[in-house]
Amino acid sequence: MKYSKWMKKSLIILISILTFGLITPSELHWLEDASANKSPKKDSFEEAKSSDIQKHYTYVHDRNKETFMNEIMEKAELNAYVKFGDKIKPRIENEFKELILPKIEEAIAMVAATHDEDDLAQLAISEKPTGGTGEKIFHIYHEKTGQDIIRFHVRREKPPQQGYWFNFHYHLADDNFVKHYDLGSLYWDKNTPPNWTGGSIYS
Repeated sequence: MKYSKWMKKSLIILISILTFGLITPSELHWLEDASANKSPKKDSFEEAKSSDIQKHYTYVHDRNKETFMNEIMEKAELNAYVKFGDKIKPRIENEFKELILPKIEEAIAMVAATHDEDDLAQLAISEKPTGGTGEKIFHIYHEKTGQDIIRFHVRREKPPQQGYWFNFHYHLADDNFVKHYDLGSLYWDKNTPPNWTGGSIYS
């Protein structure tokens, strides 16, 4: 509550009369102090409120990206294991987790960094890795347009005198999926590996 000058003076005179002069006007500085201190408190409150809003915005912003990455990576790993099947998975699972999966995460994070929060909500991951000798592990695509953004594949390779390897790589929409971006290779054996199992990650 703001006091006008005449109200302050009237109050000072009234208090002096009621207390028979025991309290002098100089001792009533608390009236001015109380009035003067109100503005800084309000400013401090507004600053704190603004700071809280900014922290909340930053948290939500980071949380959305984090949630996106967690959901995508969970399905990415599941897609890989469905594709590997019961014959291939036990032999390469540990190396895949240690060497390939972190690089897949880096590539997905790179893609996520080029999309704003609203657009991230439109990105989805395919849920049917191909079987046989097909290369597809999973694709990340835009649900609204249906267009792929990044494709993760694995192919068999057999360099001379080296046996079979599984080469993991990805393709980007930026160059019409022409270029191979290498993620690494895992050794299989000199014998021909079994076909990929494929299917749906929810079957």
